[in-house]
Amino acid sequence: MPKNILVIGGTRYIGKLLVQRLLRAGHRVTIATRGYAPDPFGDRIARVRVDRRNETAMRNAFARLGPFDIVYDQMCYNPLDAAISVRTFAGKVGRYVMASTIDAYRALGYDHAEPLRESDLAVEAQPIDTGYPWHDPCRATECYVAGKVQAEAYLVRDGSLPLVTPRLAHVLGGPEDFTGRLAHYVELARMNGVLEYSNPDAVLSFMPLQGAADFLVWVGMQDFTGPINAACDGALSAKSLYERVGAVLDTKVAMRQRVPPAEMGRLSPFDVPGAMVLDTSRAQALGYRFGHCDDWIDDTIQLHDLAFV
Repeated sequence: MPKNILVIGGTRYIGKLLVQRLLRAGHRVTIATRGYAPDPFGDRIARVRVDRRNETAMRNAFARLGPFDIVYDQMCYNPLDAAISVRTFAGKVGRYVMASTIDAYRALGYDHAEPLRESDLAVEAQPIDTGYPWHDPCRATECYVAGKVQAEAYLVRDGSLPLVTPRLAHVLGGPEDFTGRLAHYVELARMNGVLEYSNPDAVLSFMPLQGAADFLVWVGMQDFTGPINAACDGALSAKSLYERVGAVLDTKVAMRQRVPPAEMGRLSPFDVPGAMVLDTSRAQALGYRFGHCDDWIDDTIQLHDLAFV
């Protein structure tokens, strides 16, 4: 049965693929966007032009719209965003899917001996900083992890929305991946650059762009609530990812291990001090299958290489 669905942030990357899949399945889709980025959907969707970070604008924009069967919020980055969602959508949505991230587990530190389960992060116990300037664009990067965790915490404590929080592994896409993380490794290999890494055993969970969109569609059509991990089998470290890039590009890659100064942070996008792998038992018990990184990562690397040719 077709559903009435709102996607907040549906014009690029995961959000755009999510909208494509929802339309293909026959659902009625509205996207909420500031209107700065074009989208390819024409008259197949409805559009609401609104600043997601402006509470007055959000409440006015959706005062006479809805109710929605599902709201996919791709742009909930902090507790202020979460509070705006509560005051805008409480009582007007059947299912609220807040896209979260593996990075939420960074609140627990690194180097976990076992894969991380959803319950390992006691999100409801996380403190919420009401004085932090969450909407200051100059501080968006530094507050990303704390913001995501506190957004989850706010929504859980409030309880007004039927909440699902998919915690997605690091998502790798082709040249459309605006983060540039995989592109960094491909470009470095093509330039015969040396990758510096801090820990060869510091593996992370990954999933493909298409898989992330597929998982979000599936999540929206279920009836469970709470956090749920999403990741493919076959975790990779920065070192093993660069080795994989070299094998796909058929080029020898050079690497060296060193400990970065504390003030420097990461040596490359996926260089971390210790392992962080997601346990996907909950999703699997509910019937979802993710596959293995071997199924897609070589093709994704090749797509990036073509962009540099």
